[in-house]
Amino acid sequence: MKKSIGIQSACVREINENRTTKPHILPLYATSSFELDDIDQGMRIFKGQETGHVYGRYGNPTMDTVAKKIAQLESHQLPGIEAGAILFSSGMSAILTLILGLLKSGDKILTQANLYGGTTEQFLKIMQPNGIIPVFVDLSDVEQVERALSADGNIKLVYAESPANPTMACIDLDRVASLAKKYNAYSAVDNTFMTPYLQQPFAFGIDFIVHSTTKYLNGHGNSIAGALVAKDADLLKEKIWPVMKLAGTNGNPWDAWLTNNGLKTLGLRMDRHSANAMELALHLDSHARIARVNYPGLSNHPSHQLAKRQMKAFGGMLSFEINGDLQAAVNFMRKLRFCILAPTLGDVDTLILHPATMSHINIDPKVRHQQGISDNLIRVSVGIEDIEDIIQDIDSSLSGA
Repeated sequence: MKKSIGIQSACVREINENRTTKPHILPLYATSSFELDDIDQGMRIFKGQETGHVYGRYGNPTMDTVAKKIAQLESHQLPGIEAGAILFSSGMSAILTLILGLLKSGDKILTQANLYGGTTEQFLKIMQPNGIIPVFVDLSDVEQVERALSADGNIKLVYAESPANPTMACIDLDRVASLAKKYNAYSAVDNTFMTPYLQQPFAFGIDFIVHSTTKYLNGHGNSIAGALVAKDADLLKEKIWPVMKLAGTNGNPWDAWLTNNGLKTLGLRMDRHSANAMELALHLDSHARIARVNYPGLSNHPSHQLAKRQMKAFGGMLSFEINGDLQAAVNFMRKLRFCILAPTLGDVDTLILHPATMSHINIDPKVRHQQGISDNLIRVSVGIEDIEDIIQDIDSSLSGA
């Protein structure tokens, strides 16, 4: 007869999972490690002879399933592309791991000056002191891009945002990807603003796609996470996954689970974000207090024709310049009552930010102004509320700015 264990041991021990049918919603696997069948299985997994979950930093069923879904969305109906993805603790850690996985000291990144301020800081304050040098050019000028690539064989990565944060300037993804390939460099695009629902960079030959899933993919402001999607899943496994594992930049199952819930309504939300943003942009474009509106859906936007070719719609992000100076912008922000002041974007509610004093405060003012990020520029992540409420709040605040 098998000896019965003590009650203290019974408290500690796991019992077999009491599940009879498949769950309708992806389960949250809140476990730091995974039980091996035997020592032989453990040896096979650690030798790479067999795949399997062993430790949460290396992978987790919840995280891996959501990563696979994001990869499928980015490659949806694109023949011949079997993309792979990894989830990270943030969009910034996804960028960091991408660069550390692909580049070494002495290599260079060709990028644009009108990036998200945090990305620019990462390139200048972390990458550059460690020998990976950013080279800033106007990526919308393909002749300038080719001159830079042809003149410097140390450029190994072309990194772009399209549309750029917060000016909404767009990059010709097809031309940039082609030039990167011609000069033996990788290409990467931050697709956070558009999501795969509105723009699929792989369709234009881009190698890597970065997301802050915190933003539109989640859409509800309740998690911090990031994703890196690779057109070549084997390259991702070979170059990026080991860095993620050893640097500990991995995501976690809770944020993955929240992101998965958000993905279910991505299409509905992006349609509404885009419709509201277009209506607000048209309204502001004729407003007496507004000097300029940056929204690629407007026919007068410099990137309008390019955006029409690359996007299914124009998204929920826009920015505008108030007539006046820094104080006029600050006065406007102080008078808002309905729209939310928050340093993020992509939530269901309307979020407003002043780049000069917030997201881009640590960027050299001269560089910031050269890239169209002026002291009186306001960024708006247009939500899915009734557009009349959004417009009323902005109009009321402008009247007293």
